[in-house]
Amino acid sequence: MYNAARYDGDDSPAPATREIMEINKDLIAASSTPIVLAILAEEDSYGYAILMRVRELSKGQMEWTDGMLYPVLHRLERLGHVTARWENSETGRKRKYYRITPAGKAQLAEEQRQWQAVNATLKGIWSSVTISLAPRYAAPAVLLLQAA
Repeated sequence: MYNAARYDGDDSPAPATREIMEINKDLIAASSTPIVLAILAEEDSYGYAILMRVRELSKGQMEWTDGMLYPVLHRLERLGHVTARWENSETGRKRKYYRITPAGKAQLAEEQRQWQAVNATLKGIWSSVTISLAPRYAAPAVLLLQAA
């Protein structure tokens, strides 16, 4: 269900030939609520526009599907964090717009506090550990030297 985001280790949009690493589904699920609430804190929006905003904010590294987004929106609506209303678009097609509520803004503040704590913890440990950001399937340098 959450096979909806990708990350290639670079901030620029990925060329078609670059190896793309999937972002862990648990990380996508955990980050979906604060991302959606933050987008709705910017302005009221509808599903497709939210999907495009996620893509824009992530510089193409996260590509959510509507099958992942709408359950999140429906859950947030049930919890009272967002409200929804139907409006006609310029083409006459009906769109369901979502708006963050005061309870949703409070939840967003709490989510932000928690994510800042997680981020600080990761930064702290990663600054003391050397990790390789080499491509996932890259051949070890020893093998490349042996082949030369």
